[in-house]
Amino acid sequence: MNDSHYCPHTPEEIGEMLSAIGVATVEELFSPIPAALRAQTFNLPSGLSEFETFSRMQAIAGDNVQGLTSFIGGGFYDHVIPSVIDHLSGRAEFYTAYTPYQPECSQGTLQALFEYQTAICRLTGLDVSNASLYDGGTACAESAMMALRVTGRNRIIVDGCVNPFSRQILKTYLFNLDVEVVEIAPLDGMLNRAELANVLDDSVAAVLVQNPNFFGSVDDYTALAGQVHTVGALLIASVYPVSLGILKSPGEMGVDIAVGDGQSLGNPLSFGGPSFGFITAKKAYIRNMPGRIVGETVDKSGKRGFVLTLQAREQHIKRHKATSNICSNQGLCALRGLIFLSSVGRQGLADMALLNRDKAEYAKARLAAIPGVTVLQSAPTFNEFTLFLSKPAEAVVAGMLKEGIAAGVPLGDYYENLGQALVVTVTEKRSKKEIDHFAQLLEAALCN
Repeated sequence: MNDSHYCPHTPEEIGEMLSAIGVATVEELFSPIPAALRAQTFNLPSGLSEFETFSRMQAIAGDNVQGLTSFIGGGFYDHVIPSVIDHLSGRAEFYTAYTPYQPECSQGTLQALFEYQTAICRLTGLDVSNASLYDGGTACAESAMMALRVTGRNRIIVDGCVNPFSRQILKTYLFNLDVEVVEIAPLDGMLNRAELANVLDDSVAAVLVQNPNFFGSVDDYTALAGQVHTVGALLIASVYPVSLGILKSPGEMGVDIAVGDGQSLGNPLSFGGPSFGFITAKKAYIRNMPGRIVGETVDKSGKRGFVLTLQAREQHIKRHKATSNICSNQGLCALRGLIFLSSVGRQGLADMALLNRDKAEYAKARLAAIPGVTVLQSAPTFNEFTLFLSKPAEAVVAGMLKEGIAAGVPLGDYYENLGQALVVTVTEKRSKKEIDHFAQLLEAALCN
């Protein structure tokens, strides 16, 4: 701040500004921020030209570990992205499109979002979809808010097998509301149905589950849907969209609201984002959905057209009547999801899902044969499964990382007494050679 080369104001001018806002010094201005969180200096390097900045960023990026073979999942997945997705989504009319407030000049964007909604409804087997959300975590939280509005109740039951990041987002959303979140601890990597029965009553707005869950376990929630509906609550399911190529859809199970993260549908990992969240529901709940919904209509000449049909966010209606303050839909990422589903088609998605399942089964059998490895076998799996190791999982993962293998997600940070558990993910991109190499490195790590 005191370096005149980077500060456009003289000390006298700074003093006048501080006086105007009622503080004596810069230190006093920042005093509400704990010292440990404050920057130690505001001295910045000299300004660079565009070329120099780009070169500098390339050099910094070069410090990142490159060429890792990824067996990491936990919500974000290393899937094949057809080249047509980059080609079409990179067109200027899509790549630079803004929120389609004016339908007369936004028909392309609106139609793409309408088709996206259609595809997501078909994928999940439910009636209505909005025009996307930020990510899978916020979709979980928004679905819980929907259930609270629909039922007028104030308890949410969450299976402890739901992605821990989504559970944390949910708690953050509900922190200042008069809502009780009840978590059911996992039982062998599955929903503890007996414990759920003990807390399920007519005060519950919704039960939130995940399929496949964070441990990789696949379940059928059809009977659970009936149990939940008996007490007047809603069943919410967070789903992995690629798995729906072969698994029973939320709609077929009687789920009321289905959510998930669309990263696996044609979006790159890209250091954790951006992605998009999807949310679908039974038609009865359409007016409680967050965000925007695109609808089909006709113009005054009778020609087909598209408009923002429902916009139940606080920017468009009275704040106290808004369903959510979630603003931007992730339009470009959602478009990539639509192009992905359109390009692979129904049978292509099924083939891709089967390839994931088959490769994961091979890896599961290969790893189970290693001394010191036990595979969780409490339920069928899709492309993720849990290993119990004879050594702390975090240390094993760190060691294998040095050998170019990102071995999976250690569970110790998320669940007590699971420091030796590791969730491994095998997508269609992983070859037999890579799986065998993973097994060899894991065996060596556990034997040393």
